Amino acid sequence: MTDDASSAPARDLDALRSWHADWRGLRVAVLGLSVTGFSAADTLAELGAEVLVVTESASEEYARLVPVIGARLWEGPLSSAPQELVDFAPEVVIASPGFAPHHPVIEWVRAQGIALWGDIELAWRVRDKVVRADGTPAEWVLITGTNGKTTTTQLTAAMLVAGGLRAAPVGNIGVPVLDAVRDPAGFDALVVELSSHQLWYLSLAEGPGALSPHASVCLNLADDHLEWHGSARAYRDAKAVVYRNTRVACVYNKADAATREMVEEAEVVEGCRAIGFDLGVPGPSDMGVVDGILVDRAFLEDRRTSALELTTVADLAARGLAAPHIVANILAAAALARSLEVAPEAVARALAGFRLDPHRIEIVAVAAGVTWIDDSKATNPHAAASSLAAFPGAVWIVGGQLKGVDIADLVAARGGAVKAAIVIGVERTGIVEAFGRHAPAIPLFEVDHAQTEDVMAEVVALAAEIARDGDVVLLAPAAASFDQFASYADRGTRFARAVQERFGGDAEE
Repeated sequence: MTDDASSAPARDLDALRSWHADWRGLRVAVLGLSVTGFSAADTLAELGAEVLVVTESASEEYARLVPVIGARLWEGPLSSAPQELVDFAPEVVIASPGFAPHHPVIEWVRAQGIALWGDIELAWRVRDKVVRADGTPAEWVLITGTNGKTTTTQLTAAMLVAGGLRAAPVGNIGVPVLDAVRDPAGFDALVVELSSHQLWYLSLAEGPGALSPHASVCLNLADDHLEWHGSARAYRDAKAVVYRNTRVACVYNKADAATREMVEEAEVVEGCRAIGFDLGVPGPSDMGVVDGILVDRAFLEDRRTSALELTTVADLAARGLAAPHIVANILAAAALARSLEVAPEAVARALAGFRLDPHRIEIVAVAAGVTWIDDSKATNPHAAASSLAAFPGAVWIVGGQLKGVDIADLVAARGGAVKAAIVIGVERTGIVEAFGRHAPAIPLFEVDHAQTEDVMAEVVALAAEIARDGDVVLLAPAAASFDQFASYADRGTRFARAVQERFGGDAEE
């Protein structure tokens, strides 16, 4: 520790809750130098803080830019806190969400009693750099859940824009929220997708001025990222943080008791309402479906006896949006948008122009009467269960990096209804054993190619032998992709390419 650092008076961090506060000279270490880490370092440098970026590796572009913005860069192994970080004596550490609670540097930070923030906490503190005409910052809407976060975030933002608001989808969706709060164009609302990792860091920040969103939702809860959090309970508790201090609407999934319990336990601002959604007939203060019509019984004056039409299942089907889990996402997004007084007509307009991202129940081809569907984004059992429910009797392509999650429950619940299963991944034993216990009558095929380039060609060849006219071949792996592919997108793209290469001109996209 340097003499200057050790003799400096402790900064009152509670006073740093505005862009216009005095951040000059605050010593901040930023852990990680990806998109999130760089946005944090850039923001802090602009505020006048003294910034040290600590990372195991950095792209050439970011390494070049760090000194340009006025920050310092340390690059090397992080099996323990590096001496340069110790000597820097940070007053605040901002960690990128990839740093798990048990990471040795995070453990060192907490043992030293140093304030530990994520990028979301920093963004909330400086959200008043750009304000609306009335002098207030953009409203925040928070979205999390094991599955459906990105689609719901995109839907909500689209509905807000259709309703005449300047809105942007940010956060875990890929656009750092720190970039949005500094955008000189300004926004009326930010729709913030939050991972459980970001929410864990947010859970550490309490006290006056803590993040207080306009509305929030946890779409669903199932085991995921257990290796990061350490237990299912810790994962659940991180997700529950999304509801803390919500001011207007806590939106929850009536079909998922865990989300209702989160709302019941949440410390919210007085007057905040609980708004439920599911695919059934809604009660007052709910969103739901009546005779094939999506309706709002929450945001109207006479909600005891009336409902407002948003769209129909038939209209959604015409746009490829009628899978049950997608309809649920639409209802959640509509609740969030309606909490900001977006008209039902604007919700319908947004849906008319909405398209799902690639690799989300995407039909990549129809050949010889067989429909080939890429849902590579189904990276955990909960997501795969939704896909299997939408396409019963499919030839199921399953497997990959399971992230510490047991797939047996999914196989027990859904595996017996598939036509056949094709198992991919470096480690397939757990999936094969689950089928042996819970669905032994289902034909099972393993693809054991070590080369990424060969995997999907073999998968498609096997599936083509099994599937018949009217069948669906469904890539819904229930696992991450990193054991064999660069990403879920790479996995899905290779699957679609293999289908096209096999069927050529006979495939209809």
